[in-house]
Amino acid sequence: MMSMQQTISPAGLRRAGSAAALSLAALLAGCAGLQQQSGQPVAAAAPAYRDSINVGGRISVQYEQNGNPQSLHGSFLWNQTPKQIDLEMFSPLGQTVATINVKPGIATLMQSGRAPQVAPDVDELAAQSLGWPLPVSGMRQWLQGTGTDAAGKRFTAKPGEDYAGFTTKDGWRVVYANWQVDPDSGETRPKRIDMTRDTEQAGKVAIRIAVDSWKQP
Repeated sequence: MMSMQQTISPAGLRRAGSAAALSLAALLAGCAGLQQQSGQPVAAAAPAYRDSINVGGRISVQYEQNGNPQSLHGSFLWNQTPKQIDLEMFSPLGQTVATINVKPGIATLMQSGRAPQVAPDVDELAAQSLGWPLPVSGMRQWLQGTGTDAAGKRFTAKPGEDYAGFTTKDGWRVVYANWQVDPDSGETRPKRIDMTRDTEQAGKVAIRIAVDSWKQP
């Protein structure tokens, strides 16, 4: 009677094991490829910097005045060209709180019931007139997800990386809390930007910006 069993030599076992290992490696590579295709998309590339933009949104500010906590809430319009910045800030009821115009070498700030204030440095002008620091010069870059850190190195936030940020030379901590996709261009842009700084003038200042609209003239 013929036996159904066969004897396999050690060399045959090694060949069979090698073939199985190769098959398993190929299967794992295929699975990895499927996971890469079906998983979360890789973070989008940062959009190109625009010299001219129109941004609208909401702003909230927390600071101290004579040791007492203060808070402001409202909306803003930011119009930027290569040689000029126009910033308008509004109360929750839509009343104009302040208007800031920046041109090379001169900045003008206007508030209702007060004479226009003029100075060569827009950030110093804003701090003196508003009673709390507003980093207008830095926002030209920060609104677009980029800036210069305390070491003088260029920082560019990666779209999709929530709470990525950097610290500037003058002490501002800029954090990109979340992002949104521009329906027209398909680019991913900052949705919320948090800016904080410890100051002698107004204690710990916290500014939160939520971007609602973005246009290129």
